[in-house]
Amino acid sequence: MNTEFFIARRIAFQGQKSFSKIIVRIAILAIALGLAVMIVSMSIITGFNQKISEKIFGFWGHIHVTDIHITRSYDYQAIEYSSSLVDSIMGIEGIEPVDNDGLRSQYQNRDLISNGGIRQVHSFAFLPGIIQSKSELEGIMLKGINRDFDWKQLEEFIIKGDSIVWNDSIASRSIIVSQRTSQRLKVDVGDKLIVQFVQGRDTKKRAFTIAGIYKTGLEEYDVKFAMCDIRVLQDLLDWEPNEVAGYEIFLDNVDDMDLYADYIYAEMLPRNQFAETIKDKFPNIFDWLDLQKINEYIILFLMILVSVINMTTVILIIILERSRMIGVLKALGYNHWSIRKIFVYLAFWITGFGVFLGNVLGLGFCFLQDKFEFIKLDEVNYYVATAPIQIEFWPILLLNIGTILIIVFFMLLPSYLVSHIKPVKVLRFD
Repeated sequence: MNTEFFIARRIAFQGQKSFSKIIVRIAILAIALGLAVMIVSMSIITGFNQKISEKIFGFWGHIHVTDIHITRSYDYQAIEYSSSLVDSIMGIEGIEPVDNDGLRSQYQNRDLISNGGIRQVHSFAFLPGIIQSKSELEGIMLKGINRDFDWKQLEEFIIKGDSIVWNDSIASRSIIVSQRTSQRLKVDVGDKLIVQFVQGRDTKKRAFTIAGIYKTGLEEYDVKFAMCDIRVLQDLLDWEPNEVAGYEIFLDNVDDMDLYADYIYAEMLPRNQFAETIKDKFPNIFDWLDLQKINEYIILFLMILVSVINMTTVILIIILERSRMIGVLKALGYNHWSIRKIFVYLAFWITGFGVFLGNVLGLGFCFLQDKFEFIKLDEVNYYVATAPIQIEFWPILLLNIGTILIIVFFMLLPSYLVSHIKPVKVLRFD
């Protein structure tokens, strides 16, 4: 039998009532609360990143291919729609490492392997306008899409009505507006709208019928954008039917954005076009999400630091309280390392039970929030109405293992106090 392990277990859970027993229970509770906070923080921040990223990618795709002279004001130059290019992009099943030197210098990820392929490619166009209802005016940016648009990307955001009603021969006059726009204009599904477009010195008007109302929760998008048939915008811009502003590319795996953007630009596009990831195109929100990850790391560091300090205090108190036991063991011939192992095992027992209880509390809270959504948020500031939860198995497992190893490792230092306890001093009063 491992004597040191047996003694540690007796001290932790089977001994008589003492001050150290109370301290042990407080330590277990402190570790549990700290780990629960870490699990909840990690799950909420991961949920934020996933939920908001899904909204952005669902609205924009992962990669945009446009004319190389595009400006940030959505002043797109027309490019010729190429069905062969779209078919070629859709035909990419994956990217393997390459070792030839025939690629353009911009392709920097030649040694990487993709995690998935291309899910969808479709064309788009943009044109600013002014929406006029019976009583209100509203500035808007119309996004023109084709009937091959994958509505699965946006169907979760459609809160009322349906998608655009398509016509084969003529451009559809259906429009999808945001809930914010519909409220400000005091209109609903089925209502008529007039949209005015300023083209040089001329003003053109087009009538639309609201087919659906969407809400992403992203204020920047909900205030600005509406969606319609791309053929309406082509007509207003005097573009040919085969001219578009660009292509939106949807990927199977979001981690492949940079890899595919570089590859498509280097291998497939003509010289007057370029590919750009949505993270590069709209960096503000993604920078904000990266800041949340920094907050997560700070919380993890602080919680582990508190747990280490707490356990150090507990071990020191138990060593001082058990000084007589240490003196007896030394008198019986136990060396310093054997006695130190008792307190290292004790730290392991306390940490293990604290981690188990912390998982119950943390995961239980996450499951309840995911089911009942009782934590509400200001959607204007946080882009979501409730705190999103995303539980990932491997990060939480590594968090558990790391917490145990770090705390037990740092317990080696206070256990050195054992070597300073002299049997003759602690036993002479008995």
